[in-house]
Amino acid sequence: MKKSPLNVFIVPTGVGASIGGYAGDASGAARMFSKIGKLIVNPNVVNAAVFSGIDDNMLYTEGYIIDEFFKGNIALRESKNNKIGVIFDKSIPEYVLNIHINTINAVKTVYGIDIFDYEITEEPAGVEFFINENGISSGTVQNADTLINAGNNLKNKGAQALGVVCLFDNSDDESYENADGVDPVGGVEGIISHIISRELKLPCAHAPAFSDISIPTRIVSEKAAAEYITPTFLPCILLGLNNAPQIVSFDEKQDSDYCIDDVNSLIIPFNSLGSIPVLQAAERGIKIFAVKENSTILDVNAASLGLDVMEVETYKDVLKSL
Repeated sequence: MKKSPLNVFIVPTGVGASIGGYAGDASGAARMFSKIGKLIVNPNVVNAAVFSGIDDNMLYTEGYIIDEFFKGNIALRESKNNKIGVIFDKSIPEYVLNIHINTINAVKTVYGIDIFDYEITEEPAGVEFFINENGISSGTVQNADTLINAGNNLKNKGAQALGVVCLFDNSDDESYENADGVDPVGGVEGIISHIISRELKLPCAHAPAFSDISIPTRIVSEKAAAEYITPTFLPCILLGLNNAPQIVSFDEKQDSDYCIDDVNSLIIPFNSLGSIPVLQAAERGIKIFAVKENSTILDVNAASLGLDVMEVETYKDVLKSL
């Protein structure tokens, strides 16, 4: 059976992307491309707290796995109705944990998603987040091993995908809620999911938990609004992981699996071109579309790297080229 055309749509996390730097606000742009074929998206593109921009043509794939895919080390195998396990940080207070357990049960009931079990870590994960000297969201995980151990327990029980929920300090970043800044927790969320995906070779995504479960009543930017109407961000990752592709080694791929040789194009903000997917795509002669309407705080463009990319004004212009 002939495979559907494959494009890759990435919006890096924690770099203040003007489209996709907030709460699912790149979903509309991504769906333009999923209408014409399969589309690999990183979770940041479609995650929106209790909402998700995911659709059946999107392959929801964490950043480390996308890197390995572009290196030619792995292939992606389409999967439906994954058995999902959820890792909870021991630091999460009981009243917050209860909200998340209710969330799991609600998502199972409404969507029929197979969230079969959860595991609380033996020790606190010790997550800290900050904006670094370059203005990029970053952070540290003091005890990654406790997350890996919990994830491994779920994997041994049959988990095909893992959601992770860690406790974060409350954030009062007004620039983010006004869509005029960087997601303060996005960077370390990426670090957490990278660690789990790398160690356990399963699809993974992270949702933060906060001890302050109050819902603000002030008006915020529409780009960030999804994260200001709920005390839990867990639903979006469960919706994404439901049909997230499984990871297979390149040597074990089947004809129906997607690999780097199937990629038609890579679509990315125009000044965030220093990543592994971009460099690998350039080396392999894959079309790279750098979209000017989506800017980030990074200053890594085609000219600075000497790359041959197609700079276009808008996502709609990319669609015309495809």
